[in-house]
Amino acid sequence: MKRLGVNIDHVATIRNARGEFHPDPYFAAKFVKKSGADSITIHLREDRRHIKDLDAKKICLIKNLLVNLEISIKDEIVKNALKIKPNFICIVPENRKEITTEGGLNLLKNKKKIKKILDIFKKNKIRTSLFINPTSNDVLLSKELGAECIEIHTGRFANLVKSKKKTYNELLRIKKSCKLANDIGLEVHAGHGLDYKSTEILSKITEIKEFNIGHFIIGESIFYGIKTVIKKFKKIIK
Repeated sequence: MKRLGVNIDHVATIRNARGEFHPDPYFAAKFVKKSGADSITIHLREDRRHIKDLDAKKICLIKNLLVNLEISIKDEIVKNALKIKPNFICIVPENRKEITTEGGLNLLKNKKKIKKILDIFKKNKIRTSLFINPTSNDVLLSKELGAECIEIHTGRFANLVKSKKKTYNELLRIKKSCKLANDIGLEVHAGHGLDYKSTEILSKITEIKEFNIGHFIIGESIFYGIKTVIKKFKKIIK
């Protein structure tokens, strides 16, 4: 059965807007789990624009909660991740000026560093995935570097769906990448920019085992409540 991971970064974004304590990402993590999510995702960015170190530490101490921590390849962040000890880690690209993650990792450029980081997390028994663009080269390189999972960046596809533009070529790229990854023993996840419609289309790809969705879930929950939104996504990915 396909899994749903809920990214709660933007609960922290709302809290930080006032510089106070509400809404609390720690409470959100427990509530999201209770509402049916299979795991939660948090991104500990270098600029700490939403999730803070203390948030991550507290959330990772919640019993029976699977936590996927997104991090960059910066040494300081990697060291912090080892102290925080999440269940899973997803290595993502990060640009200080970006509004949100703009694409997959440049694996070729950062090959040696990513390999070293993957080895460190493997020794610490933390399952690690790489956030990549849907290309055969990136899938093969992910396997070569020693990743256990990949997460396909679905942002371009999701934007095409929202704009009601042709999705055939991008969807084909995603399908081919997912099949190749599965064939060579990589677990396949998908995420970025997804809403109900784009998730429904991608849920037909049997190789995708996990969807990680955040911004849309938090935004839609303002109107319909997080339990309702999670329930709808769970129904879609069945």
